[in-house]
Amino acid sequence: QVQLVVSGGGLVQAGGSLRLSCAASGSISSTNIMGWYRQVPGNQRELVANIFSSGSANYADSVKGRFTISRDNAKSTVYLQMDSLKPEDTAEYYCAYTDYLRGASYWGQGTQVTVSS
Repeated sequence: QVQLVVSGGGLVQAGGSLRLSCAASGSISSTNIMGWYRQVPGNQRELVANIFSSGSANYADSVKGRFTISRDNAKSTVYLQMDSLKPEDTAEYYCAYTDYLRGASYWGQGTQVTVSS
């Protein structure tokens, strides 16, 4: 089992920045992907960005150039630095952990990000 604790989020004006953190604990493997998803009520949860334990990262087209995902493997923590925020970034953000060799996935609690225009 893996537990994920999310911090960050909140209300910010358009053009502002926020930073999300997600700390994993429990049965952490060396073959994992950690990432961030977001969901707006009535819509499907969508990938924002993810990062392999090797450091290789992927981003949704809508956030490329504005968001930066990073991780500290020693702390089993993933971060999402969100800059130049837009009202359309408003959503509940979720942290995810996947052990891609075991095929196990875990979700953290959501954190609300609200960007006012």
